[in-house]
Amino acid sequence: MPEPWPTAITKIEPNRVAVRGYDIADLMGRASFGEAVHLLLTGDLPDPAVGRLIDAILVSSVDHGATPPSALAARTVASTGASLSQAVAAGVLAINESHGGAIEGCAHALSRVIEIARLEGDVLDAAARVIDEYKADGRRIPGFGHRLHTADPRTARLFALANEADLYEEADATPTALDAARALERAFAQRGKAFPINVDGAIAAVLLDLGYDPGVMNGLFIIARSAGLVAHAREEQTRMPRMRRIDPVNHTYDGPPDRRLER
Repeated sequence: MPEPWPTAITKIEPNRVAVRGYDIADLMGRASFGEAVHLLLTGDLPDPAVGRLIDAILVSSVDHGATPPSALAARTVASTGASLSQAVAAGVLAINESHGGAIEGCAHALSRVIEIARLEGDVLDAAARVIDEYKADGRRIPGFGHRLHTADPRTARLFALANEADLYEEADATPTALDAARALERAFAQRGKAFPINVDGAIAAVLLDLGYDPGVMNGLFIIARSAGLVAHAREEQTRMPRMRRIDPVNHTYDGPPDRRLER
């Protein structure tokens, strides 16, 4: 009999499910979804403040309207009469480098800024050098600027929550990913380019400073956006005619009016 292959994620036994060593029944009702996601992806259960930060990241990416490629893909497949799982899968498959992949790409750029700053001592100079490197390669640095938002409201909120979680309370002289992101933002501005940090850049900075592997960061976007894809696919199935020609921009919002969260 061949040797069993290993997995360190979940242990299944009769009448017990253990995720990274924690009984899932103990986690239910006590750990938030963000805490559970952090546990799965990093192997450690975070403190509640970090858990709230991961929750906020997931909420920030839950949906961004009907125009992104993933939403259009999910709706197009749903319009054919396909199942909910097929429609959502189509939407997930549309998430790649140019849509939903900016978090990992930005994390690599921020890591490069930090690497240079550690050697040369000035994070702003390091940011300028990274901009030049990307430009020489014909690449743009993801996580900065936005086709719609000139000041992404999710960015400021996420950084405020990171401060509430004391993420930077014990920061030493070594540049953080947040320092690198701010330096890139300033370096762009010095060149006359208004490329403010968008939500993907903010998420990349926070996750890097939490110790996340960049290779898993886009996974958080997929986890979050799947909820929005379910909503879009189901609305397409229940409100729209089959096999319609979906115009990506000619739609109007008819949901609830603006309302405030009272809690």
